[in-house]
Amino acid sequence: MSWIILILVGALCGWLASLIMKTDAQQGAVANILIGIVGAVLAQFIFANLLGIGGATAAGNGFSFWSIIWGVVGSVVLIAILKALRVLR
Repeated sequence: MSWIILILVGALCGWLASLIMKTDAQQGAVANILIGIVGAVLAQFIFANLLGIGGATAAGNGFSFWSIIWGVVGSVVLIAILKALRVLR
């Protein structure tokens, strides 16, 4: 059951981040899921482990308000990196 929640939260985070970064037209459902999952892991690594922001430990830990918020933040950072590398336009 946790894999289904991971996919659903990843899809939601990736979709919201693609709307914020205006890349929704060029991303499909699979890209949204992957960006959401990797973005949540990235947010947990950068904000919780490196910067020590306590609330960021919620990223990637299931279906909660804060895990979605931190997943979106990490996904936005990931899309910004992909745009800088010219993978996304």
